[in-house]
Formats: sequence, C-alpha cells, structure tokens
Amino acid sequence: MKKDETPITRRKFIEELHRYRKGSVTRRHFLGVTGLGTAMAVLGGALPMLRPGPALAGDIGDRVILATWPNYHDVANFDLFRDQTGAAVQVNVFGSNEEMLAKLQAGGSGWDLFVPTNYTITTYVEADLIEPLDLSKLPNYDAAAFEARFAEAGTVGGKLYAVPKNWGTTGMAWDSGKAKAPFTSWKEFFDVTRTDFSGRTIVHDYQLTTIGSALKYFGYSFNSVDPAEAEKLLIEVKPHLFAITSDYQPPMRNGDAWLTMCWTGEGKQLNRDLPEIRFALGKEGGEIWSDYYAIPKNAPHRDAAYALLNFLIDPQVNAREALAHGFPVADARVNAQLPAELLNDPILHPAAELLNALEFGAAATLTDPNRAELMARFKSA
Repeated sequence: MKKDETPITRRKFIEELHRYRKGSVTRRHFLGVTGLGTAMAVLGGALPMLRPGPALAGDIGDRVILATWPNYHDVANFDLFRDQTGAAVQVNVFGSNEEMLAKLQAGGSGWDLFVPTNYTITTYVEADLIEPLDLSKLPNYDAAAFEARFAEAGTVGGKLYAVPKNWGTTGMAWDSGKAKAPFTSWKEFFDVTRTDFSGRTIVHDYQLTTIGSALKYFGYSFNSVDPAEAEKLLIEVKPHLFAITSDYQPPMRNGDAWLTMCWTGEGKQLNRDLPEIRFALGKEGGEIWSDYYAIPKNAPHRDAAYALLNFLIDPQVNAREALAHGFPVADARVNAQLPAELLNDPILHPAAELLNALEFGAAATLTDPNRAELMARFKSA
C-alpha cells in the first residue's frame, strides 16, 4: 500500500468481502479497494474466505453456453460472472420451445444451461434430456422463496429438474399513435390486422402463442389441440402480416410494425423507451407462463453450468436482471430489493380479473402433431 493511502478498516474489508462473494462487485474491484492486489494469490491459500463462493470455486473452464430467449438478461451480469470465474458466457437465442426441444432431441446442442417454459419440463424429463439438479451445487436456491404456482412445474416425480427464472403473460403491444382506440381483445388484434393495420402486424414464430391467441378469438381454450377454427383465421390473416417472428422489438421500435404479440417484459421494455407503445392482455384470456433454468443431460461444461445457474439465482444478481429485462420474478428475496413502482406496474402485474382468465400452457401442445402441422401450413401459406 502506498504511503498516502488510508488503510482499509476491518468493517470496510468485511463489507467489501461480502459484496464480492455475493457477486455485487468484480474481483478487480475487490482487490483494488482492499489493497490486496497480487497478494490475493498467496492469501487465498491461507485464507479460504477470500476465495469466491462455493459455486464459483475451482476451475470451471473458459466458457459456458446459455440458450435463452431474446432480451432476457442483463449482459453486465455475464461480464461480472466472467470476471469472477474466467468463464465467458456464450448466449444462443431461440424463439420457441419447439425449436429448443428439436435442438436437444437432435443431440449435440452444446448448451450447458437453457431456459424452458413450464409446460415443457415433463416432456424433457420423459425424453431423458434433463436430470435432477444437484442442490449441493446451488447454495443460492431457496425453495421457500418462490411463489408455488410459478415454481411447481420444475418438480417432476418429487425431484427438482428446473428452478424458476421469471413469469409473465402473453399479450399485445401497439403504437397508440396509429390506433383509433386501445386494444382490449384478441378479436380486435386479428380484425385490425386485416384492416387498418394491414402489413404492420407481427405474430410470434411460436405455435403455442400464435395458435393459442387465434383460438381465443373464438372463445376456445388457449390449449386446444383441435385448432381448425384457428387455422382458418391465421390463413386469412397471413397476407396482412408484417412478419412472423419472436424477435419483434426492432421493427416495433423503428416504426415498421405497429402491433405485435408480446411477452410481458418486452412490453415493459418497449413502453419504457417509447411511451406511445402500449401493452394489454386480451379480455378473452390467453397465456400466463413461468420460465425456468435447467441443465441438459449432456451439458459439455457441467461445472460451469452449475456455477452460472447459482450465480443467476443469487437475489442481488437476479434483481439486476429484473431491472434490466422487466419480467416479473417469483422469488420473494428478489422482489424485496425491487422498487415499488416496478412491483405495482400494471403491465408486469395485471389486475386479478385479467390474470384469472389466463391459462398456463399444457404439455400436450408441445408435441401435438395437429398444432405443429397447422403452424407449418400457416408459415408456408
């Protein structure tokens, strides 16, 4: 330490050590503030408390591959993870659970950690594509902290296969400057697509939400596996669409699209940056969902997968994630750190009467051939 530097107090040292081990600051910051510098290499052997937490200790390799959804993370957290562990996070983005399932079934995905939705997990278990999680490697996991309805799908046959990430709804986002009135229903969504918004509407490249929302137009269950009415509507709508894609933010932001199917957090992201873009749920109902973290059975960097998962479910890290992506979190430890305006936001936390009309996706919809064939015919029409 230089002569003009003030020695760090014991209290300050403990505070900085706690911040470092919780993932709030980088290793470089910790060494600089405490004045340990290169002495860390020596002291680490004599003082185990200076090492990273259990899930970050040891050599986990130089990379970890995460398969996830668009606009779903705070990239600064990935930088922090790399600083702490030396493992860079490589992100693969996908647009549907069907795409993800097909990738894993084909083998050789290369994924270490991925983000499936609630209704898919039993299929992964039955197909022997994931295995129960080793909770000894996840000290940040606390089952009691999670709201049951957004966590229960992760347990199959009494074994924990996946831990909750976020939950949300599927609604619609629109440019209020182009609309004659606010949208309140899926009937309005599909009707205006064929009239005033022709050529300006986006639907998901994802059969669950696209077919499910078309079914709600007729008042059927979001999960129906007899989607004949939905097919007629979708084929009629197809020539009027701007695009079929789950990466809809760019055209909504640049004004090429005026209306899109939209997930909760992305609706909040758009509204936050462009207040004229509004978000609503269909009054007829639709989807409520919960996403999870799971580790594929053939993960090539398993230790890194556990380290990244444990890091991401740390409440402080997860709070930063929520502030960045805007999706609701089912972990009470995280919500205790979030601002009230976020927890009370009507986009993220809709009124009870709207939520009560929504359905969780059903496992049958993932592999049902009728739905898969309908989506293929719709896209090729």
